[in-house]
Amino acid sequence: MPQKHKAIVVVDYDPAWSATFAAIQTRMESLLAGLVLDICHIGSTSVPGLCAKPKIDVDIVLTSAEAISAGIERLQNAGYTFHGDKYRNGMWAFTTGRGSYGERLYLCVPGTEAHRKRLLFRDYLRRHPEAAEAYGQLKRRLAAETDNDWDYYTGSKGPFVAEIVAKAEAERC
Repeated sequence: MPQKHKAIVVVDYDPAWSATFAAIQTRMESLLAGLVLDICHIGSTSVPGLCAKPKIDVDIVLTSAEAISAGIERLQNAGYTFHGDKYRNGMWAFTTGRGSYGERLYLCVPGTEAHRKRLLFRDYLRRHPEAAEAYGQLKRRLAAETDNDWDYYTGSKGPFVAEIVAKAEAERC
């Protein structure tokens, strides 16, 4: 029997998301002490005013590749569900909660391309409210039409994300 997917829920921006991230950041600084270079709030919850799934996305940049195994072990021991490097992009994923709710943490090393692009995307949306609004409309439409197909929802956002990253890179030149 096929497993039923959890509903894709997109809600209005919640100003409490920044405080939730700050609490996660403090917890991760303690849990991963000695391994962390930077902890970044990413994803839609990191863009003021943008609707999002109420799941806080966090990139944790570790000091080196040698720190990955210790980071994985510490997060697993703390009860986070480990999903591996699903997209083979150097981002080791962990979650708490189910479906659209909870936390999604990614471990990576300095210079990871996926992390760099996530920051470019986030920062562009923060600087360009019209782009954030267009992204929000896309997310709401996809959540409504996907029948809870997470691959379709995520994959269908890809072209928009790639376009924004390209614009952000062009702005940097």
